[in-house]
Amino acid sequence: MDVTNPKKKKKPLSPGVCYLGRIPPRMDHKVVRHLLSPYGELDKIYLVPRNPSAPAKNRDRPGKYQTESFSEGWVEFKDKRVAKRVASMLNGEKIGGKKRSAFYYDLWNIKYLSKFKWDDLTGEIAYKNAEREQKLAMEISAAKKEQEFYLSKVESSRKLSAIEERMKKKRKVQEESGTAPDVPVEQPLKLVRQFRQKSPVADGAAKKKPSISRDLLAGVFGSS
Repeated sequence: MDVTNPKKKKKPLSPGVCYLGRIPPRMDHKVVRHLLSPYGELDKIYLVPRNPSAPAKNRDRPGKYQTESFSEGWVEFKDKRVAKRVASMLNGEKIGGKKRSAFYYDLWNIKYLSKFKWDDLTGEIAYKNAEREQKLAMEISAAKKEQEFYLSKVESSRKLSAIEERMKKKRKVQEESGTAPDVPVEQPLKLVRQFRQKSPVADGAAKKKPSISRDLLAGVFGSS
């Protein structure tokens, strides 16, 4: 007797991830979920802030729209077949909605990522966050070193100014009391330029032949 089970076990759905290459202005996680949910069941959404280093209070101001809060994003559908179909159907199409909608003239830039898991994305996000934190730590360390160097220079200048001020006061007291100052008085240095002197040469001396003294000749040959 052949007994078959009428209830077949369904295979668990394999999720699929789609990449959003551009996030229009005024679009956030809620809007993305609202726009894509009619096409299939969504699970996770991640949007990248345009300026991740900016404080959150500067990125999201209640009641005011930023020019563009997010640059790109990823969405995970619970069924990868739905994700592939949605990407193929919507890519390059108008986001649409009502004509007064802020996204009426914007286009979908969506692509299905084959063999891509959400864990791959979270790992990449963690790596980028760690890299950004390391870069920030290096910048903070460099700023601290620069500040310490500046403060050391200020302290040295302050000490020199204090020494100079004490010397001036001591010199003034000695001058008023009539005693010889034991503090050397700074005098401006005089620059004296020295040149090697040469004896003057008479005009035409180079052309004259050397002459012998008459007294010398008289001593040698005798006087006549």
